[in-house]
Amino acid sequence: MKDLLSPDIDRHRERAIEAKLWGEIDRSVGGVFTLPSPVYMINLRVIASNGDGWDHVSISTSSRCPTWHEMDWIKRKFFRDHEVVMQLHVPAKDHINVHPFCLHLWRPHEGTIPLPPKEMIA
Repeated sequence: MKDLLSPDIDRHRERAIEAKLWGEIDRSVGGVFTLPSPVYMINLRVIASNGDGWDHVSISTSSRCPTWHEMDWIKRKFFRDHEVVMQLHVPAKDHINVHPFCLHLWRPHEGTIPLPPKEMIA
């Protein structure tokens, strides 16, 4: 994950929302951000963290799920070019939905995410 204090990311930080949610936090390990969609006239709300062995970025809007292009754009904003991240579909018994228009990106700190052969990736 990129440095959450880098000017390119930090300038989108919602400090008042962070204070309301968490009080004082270490802004290098997490935060709330609002970025304009690169495609549509809508804001993307992003919550990012890099603790507990995982990088995690949630992306939501107020009225619909983010598009593939928006997810890809946020991936490139918050992660380094060489990093592989995943959207994760857990078993139904483990699924928790606290926001109907939110999608997530994950990257483990340890190990690598396996990839299929390149010719299978479209």
